[in-house]
Amino acid sequence: MRRARAWVAAAVACAIAGLSPTALAGAGRAPDHDIRRSRQVMGTIVTVTIWGDDDEAAARAIARVFDEFDRIEALMTSWNDTSVVARINATAGTRQWATVDPETFAVLRRALDISKLTHGAFDVTVGAFWDLWKFGTNQDGSIPTDEQIAQRVRLIGYRGVKLRPATRQVRLARRGMRITLGGIAKGYAVDRAVALLRAAGFDNFLVQAGGDLYVAGRKGDRNWMVGIRDPRGGRGEPFAIAPIEDRTFSTSGDYERGFVKDGVRYHHILDPRTGRPARRCRSVTVMAADAITADGLSTALFVMGPERGMKLVERLDGVEAVFVGADNRVSVSSGLRDRLRILKPPTDGI
Repeated sequence: MRRARAWVAAAVACAIAGLSPTALAGAGRAPDHDIRRSRQVMGTIVTVTIWGDDDEAAARAIARVFDEFDRIEALMTSWNDTSVVARINATAGTRQWATVDPETFAVLRRALDISKLTHGAFDVTVGAFWDLWKFGTNQDGSIPTDEQIAQRVRLIGYRGVKLRPATRQVRLARRGMRITLGGIAKGYAVDRAVALLRAAGFDNFLVQAGGDLYVAGRKGDRNWMVGIRDPRGGRGEPFAIAPIEDRTFSTSGDYERGFVKDGVRYHHILDPRTGRPARRCRSVTVMAADAITADGLSTALFVMGPERGMKLVERLDGVEAVFVGADNRVSVSSGLRDRLRILKPPTDGI
């Protein structure tokens, strides 16, 4: 039996757009259609798609969504010295506490909850590796030495993140520790975007930020159809699809940021215990009621692998998952088996 957990408020998944539109919304009105805008923010492409007939109102709402992503990035980024996360990192190994805003404190607490649930498979202190592995814009194909990795592994441990909830204060226990909210902040931003769009009166839309996708309502008289990317296929090439309504899909994959060297794939999803790219999966897609849960869990389950990860998923209320293991086998949780349609086996390869 699945056990409800209080912290669960309750992909890449890519939206398969272009389904048949509905009939005219009413006399004298334009037919409902996709109203879509994209922008780069938080290190990824964010796309908002609204199904409706008021282009101007949709454009205004989408602009507010992008402003919200900018605001959250400024709070939670690890890439400048002025963010709240940077102030937390400055406390490492000192007696100082950083007083942080309610949002960042809440996201950090949720991250630590997921860390406890997954026994450290998700761990915000992997920020200690930020300048060691070269992925993303500074990717250069270099591989750290065993000694360099071992030095940083000593700094890993979510229990070293100390909280004072009454005063919203945070500090890091050991000098050299560094947190990153990169594995969960985009999920929070997607949840905030969903709240803004609903407050603006929209019920049928998609919000996608890289591998995090929230699907609200329907596309006319049909569900939105969501695809799970083939880890070794091309972008926009799904191996499975499912109709989704009012749920989030979050996918962690080894293909987004990384490189192949000497026949080995190196990627940005690190196993906190080893300091090296996790090797048990090619991708994990999580479906949940909220994006922050799906975002954090997809990273953790990727590290845990299909066997341990699926056992956890089947215990959680409102959470489903699709694993593509390192052996390219697909595993689907019990609550998704009747909804997910496998189009083809995932492509094999390194």
